[in-house]
Amino acid sequence: MAGTRRILHATDFSKSSARALNEAVKLAKQNRAELLIVHVIEPTPYVAGEEFGGEQIYIKLEDMNKRDAEASMAKLIQRLKKSKVKARGLLLMGSPHDQIVKDARSKKADMIVIGTHGRTGLSKLFMGSVAGKVVSLATCPVVTVRGK
Repeated sequence: MAGTRRILHATDFSKSSARALNEAVKLAKQNRAELLIVHVIEPTPYVAGEEFGGEQIYIKLEDMNKRDAEASMAKLIQRLKKSKVKARGLLLMGSPHDQIVKDARSKKADMIVIGTHGRTGLSKLFMGSVAGKVVSLATCPVVTVRGK
């Protein structure tokens, strides 16, 4: 892994992501690399009509999601600073796999570290796998860490 200067860790703040973060921190320390922590906020799908509360409820939901993500990211970055890792957090909006891959490319990440939820069967079919899509689309190596 010579030449690893920047590692992107994609997180959804879950236990699966925490396991992947531990691996990302270990790799960052070994390589004296910068750690980019990325969280993607998915837009709340809007369903038109008064029976669903109108547009205002969706705006409030998105604002709440953004505030929660900002708070979670701030806690995570503080924890990383204590562990002596050069890290910065980035909140993005859009489709998780697209945003992770685009950000890795634009920030010139040498590697992506991402957790998997270990879904199988129908839940994987219906929910998809962000990690799987990142692996197939990324232009840099991707380390996947299975969560429990």
